[in-house]
Amino acid sequence: MEGIGEFTGVFFYVYCGVGATAANNIGNLGKIAGIGSLLTVGFAYALGIATAVAIAGSNSGGHFNPCVTISHAVWHGFPWRKVLPFMFFQILGAYFACFLVYGQYRTTLRELESALIANNMYDQIQFTPNGVAGIFALYTQPGANLRDVFMNEFFVDFFLGLIIWGAMDPTNFFVSPTVAPWIIGLAYAVMIWDFAPAASKHPFSGLVSANTARDLGARLMAITVWGTKANGGTYAAISALTNIPATLLATFVYEVFFTDSSRVLPMAQQDFLNGHKAHLDHKKLDPSQRITSSTHGSTEKASFQAVDGV
Repeated sequence: MEGIGEFTGVFFYVYCGVGATAANNIGNLGKIAGIGSLLTVGFAYALGIATAVAIAGSNSGGHFNPCVTISHAVWHGFPWRKVLPFMFFQILGAYFACFLVYGQYRTTLRELESALIANNMYDQIQFTPNGVAGIFALYTQPGANLRDVFMNEFFVDFFLGLIIWGAMDPTNFFVSPTVAPWIIGLAYAVMIWDFAPAASKHPFSGLVSANTARDLGARLMAITVWGTKANGGTYAAISALTNIPATLLATFVYEVFFTDSSRVLPMAQQDFLNGHKAHLDHKKLDPSQRITSSTHGSTEKASFQAVDGV
């Protein structure tokens, strides 16, 4: 069930964001105004992330990113035996989301590829942020400075790591569990708006990965469709791996300087954690003792017992 939660959350996030990127690139390649922009891409990722956390977060904890899973294992006692399975389902979610977007736009994308070939522009554009393959996998522009690309990615991922860790901190009085998905989603949108174009030579053709699952899932999908020439070269390692050390550093900074050492929990966070504790207690019961959703009185009693146990 946790694997399905991680799969679904990443699927929502990537499906929304890559779908908006498809509209943007189709508009640029087809010279059609008004069907996409960097603004719509940022909002799509923000809403996709907020939806993912709101719908699937309670199932698995709402990691949806390998660097978040690894950070939970380092700082919060998340079982290391679950790290690789979580990462597998996260990458699989991105893979299937990209394939679905490709299927929905397939006819249009093939027409655009044919037009690029006819105009002798396929090799120049296809595997760049502006190409058809660039809708899904992330690429640099030819001749891009990889040092600058790495630094851009690292600082973006560090900032996002701080935001994620702060929004998920149960001792944070300013962020309730109901607000956290929107703060995280808008943080991603701001990074796309601010720094996606920074590492490329063409405006609105930027590249910010910020998620190993989104990057690897999309790249594997691109390789499945277009072969090994879609692998992204040296940049692929930067886009897939940079967010892991950047997020670990960000979470270290947060744990050392920002975490409330007294561990005082606001009421909203207590309700949230009590609900999760009740679920965990319910899972530990023998099947014959488990409470069904139709037994309202018993369910209410179990909830009070969970509260008393914290």
